[in-house]
Amino acid sequence: MKKKYISIISCLLLLFGCKNINSQKSKDDSNKYNLNSITVIPIEHATAVLEWKDITIYIDPVGGKEAFKGQKLPDLILITDIHGDHFSLETLQELNTEKAKIIVPQAVADKMSEDFTPQIDVLNNGDSKERYGITVQAIPMYNLREEALKFHIKGRGNGYILNMGDKRIYFSGDTEDIPEMRELENIDKAFVCMNLPYTMTIESAADAVLDFNPKEIYPYHYRGKPEVSDVARFKSLVNNKNPDINIVQLDWYPNDEF
Repeated sequence: MKKKYISIISCLLLLFGCKNINSQKSKDDSNKYNLNSITVIPIEHATAVLEWKDITIYIDPVGGKEAFKGQKLPDLILITDIHGDHFSLETLQELNTEKAKIIVPQAVADKMSEDFTPQIDVLNNGDSKERYGITVQAIPMYNLREEALKFHIKGRGNGYILNMGDKRIYFSGDTEDIPEMRELENIDKAFVCMNLPYTMTIESAADAVLDFNPKEIYPYHYRGKPEVSDVARFKSLVNNKNPDINIVQLDWYPNDEF
């Protein structure tokens, strides 16, 4: 009888132990990550979907309609730059964006078809716009290295800060460790690029984020040509100097084995 009770207790401990482990998972089978009050769904590379309250935000939607299968329709769309891994007119035309406002820099607006004109808000670096209770700030994004200046010139593209309730979420877009990034304040979640030859090295990215000290960093946009940046080394560089910054690795390349 004693062995029987021990067996029952062991099973119950195993059951509740497994339940506790599952409750701590931040990722489910649909590649959704619940980050406090904000759900982040990485689509691929620079493309993401955010859900906050009843608002759905698409960041740099590319990849065609199929890439957003099963996602909620967008209320707000943010596009950072004209390059094909950030802007795809074909994808916008395939998606149902009828209810969406689309925030873009002027260079992207110039490439949009006229049927999108009523939906577009053009933000230049330093501008801001409130939509759906979210204040969006346009932050500069550009290259500093001489050999990379041709990729992203100052003033053409936007990084973005989304002020969502009491959270400030930063998407870097394609940039290097520019002064405007280093001067950011009170960032809760920072999505920071790091790929060569187009943006910056992991060393530059680590040095920059140590300056503006976000609470959490989400490395994204880390595949270049031909290599993929070592995000584990990025984490080490940051946490060796500031262990209080939380580095969160999401799956930005679900179709690749890296």
